[in-house]
Amino acid sequence: MKMLTSSLYTNKYCGKTQLSLQLLFTSQLPTTLNGLNGSSLYLYTEFPFPYRRFSQLVKSFHSTHPILFESARDPTDHVFTREVHDAHQLFDILSHLSFCLENKETKLDVKMIVIDSIAALFRSEFENNARDLKKRCDLFFRISACLKGIAKRFGVAVVVTNQVVDLMDDGGTSGVRVGNIEWLWTSGRRVCPALGLSWANCVNTRLFLSMCDVVEGVGEGLGDDGLVRRGKRRELHVVFAPHLPYSCCEYVIRKEGVFGVER
Repeated sequence: MKMLTSSLYTNKYCGKTQLSLQLLFTSQLPTTLNGLNGSSLYLYTEFPFPYRRFSQLVKSFHSTHPILFESARDPTDHVFTREVHDAHQLFDILSHLSFCLENKETKLDVKMIVIDSIAALFRSEFENNARDLKKRCDLFFRISACLKGIAKRFGVAVVVTNQVVDLMDDGGTSGVRVGNIEWLWTSGRRVCPALGLSWANCVNTRLFLSMCDVVEGVGEGLGDDGLVRRGKRRELHVVFAPHLPYSCCEYVIRKEGVFGVER
């Protein structure tokens, strides 16, 4: 299986954190069930840690994937978490992780790294001037090089979530074309990924989570106008991948987790 350094960008309420938490458990599944048969590392930058949702997913996987709980095994023992407050701390953590994975005495069998989210680390640390922007880009490349090195040397899958910002420029700037489609829409807004092209060029695969309002049904007494019931449609788009064409799929978020929808 090919390991990729992937970036998943989305706006609030699309479920990026829920999908990230779900990956922590699916990575523990055996390869015969499309897992990685290993532990996972969750580095979170937005606080507090979502303990309630994490506990719900543990119960869900207990019923849907009992193989994770065989022989009194607790899958939470194979999920390592660490809070990250700034980009320099993230780089130090990744450097130490590389040492731990290489050292056989630590027995750290991490097969997936999830960083949720990268944009939060760069919101206030750097100013909008040439000097700080150069420092920020240099740090982008150092972090991405470290992640790619870990992925290649130790067979680790890397998922990094990002956020989106409203796109105000209609002139076809480079901020729009960061994938196989011309622009991105979510919640009725035209958006582009945060951190610009510098970060976009650091990742192998770019996925986009979008959400829009839809009419689910009509009937007396439903909805604000008494006739229409409205809902949310969430979609995952393959915006850019060297081995995949553009595609998208619909998904829903339930108490048990994130699930795809067959059209």
